[in-house]
Amino acid sequence: MSENKENIENTEKDIEGNNGNKSKPVKKRPTLEMLEAELKKEQNKSNFSRILKSTIFSLVVVAAVAVLVAVLVLPVLQISGVSMTNTLQDGDIVVAVNSKKFETGDVIAFYYNNSILVKRVIAYAGDWVDIDDEGNVSVNGEVLDEPYVSEKALGDCNIELPYQVPDGRCFVMGDHRSTSIDSRNTAVGCVSADMIVGKIVFRVWPLSGFGMIN
Repeated sequence: MSENKENIENTEKDIEGNNGNKSKPVKKRPTLEMLEAELKKEQNKSNFSRILKSTIFSLVVVAAVAVLVAVLVLPVLQISGVSMTNTLQDGDIVVAVNSKKFETGDVIAFYYNNSILVKRVIAYAGDWVDIDDEGNVSVNGEVLDEPYVSEKALGDCNIELPYQVPDGRCFVMGDHRSTSIDSRNTAVGCVSADMIVGKIVFRVWPLSGFGMIN
């Protein structure tokens, strides 16, 4: 009897002991698949950051090159005013070629005070320019053929004619002869090489006028 009682007491202690112990959470070891997935995630983050930096750098370089080209090689200008109608209209956007070599009849852009003017080359250093009352222009005694001028006029002229173009300069006039202020007036005068932005060669806007400038 005493032996049975002792066995029962021992069994109860074992049960109490088992119930009294709190089970500790078992940490799972990461599997190979989990490690590979985490590594791939970190690699994707690194690749994205690298691609983003490379893209930003490329965009900055392209923008810088575009600005340099626009300023130094192919300046883009917007026409303001009516001194070059009907060839160019107010608001037209044109492209110039950075060059110092021009021919008679070329349209050029040049700095004047704090603005840029657009006029047509008429004569060069040493040439004699004369304009009659009807607006016909002669260079060295030969009347110019000017199909780009729709209405000839003497215009705002305060120089003494015939006029000899000074050294290192060219004589320019706008196509709208009655309104253009150009080399016929001492307020603008003749244009020196260091004032020239470039030769206007192309109109890009409006699309209806898209094409070469003559």
